[in-house]
Amino acid sequence: MIVETEAYSQEEEACHGYNKMTHSNKVLFGEPGRFYIYRSYGIHHCLNIVTDKDNFASGVLIRAVFVSNKNERLAAGPGLVTKAFDVDNKLNSLKVLDNKFLWISKGDSYLAKKDLIQTTRIGISKAKNIKWRWYLKRSRSISKREKGDRNPYLKNSTNNLSWIT
Repeated sequence: MIVETEAYSQEEEACHGYNKMTHSNKVLFGEPGRFYIYRSYGIHHCLNIVTDKDNFASGVLIRAVFVSNKNERLAAGPGLVTKAFDVDNKLNSLKVLDNKFLWISKGDSYLAKKDLIQTTRIGISKAKNIKWRWYLKRSRSISKREKGDRNPYLKNSTNNLSWIT
């Protein structure tokens, strides 16, 4: 389950498409519903989904994913997400819903606005005050909580683990 995301738009400085289209960011300007993958600081890859419309750079970074029956911190950050799912530049520009390697599907549960925390993005130096980061409040798998938001704890009752917030 995707539990944390950040959005970017060419209209703000933190977006890779802010200045112009280049060879390395052209997927971000392309058809919505494709993966845009880039290497961050030469260390790890970041997984994004192109959004909005053609010829307009916008996307959503997948910051954290909860993987059931695995360590809750397995994919608790953009670099850990790509490591957990073996994502690299080979998947760049693939359609999110029409490939055999990695796809996103609709979950079974409904989330209300009260289930999410909306806050500023992290790990950027420009346009830091825009509140385009969202995370699932009840998740322990997010990369960083908003100041004052306490980590939920696990309750073990009759051998069933359940989230408590």
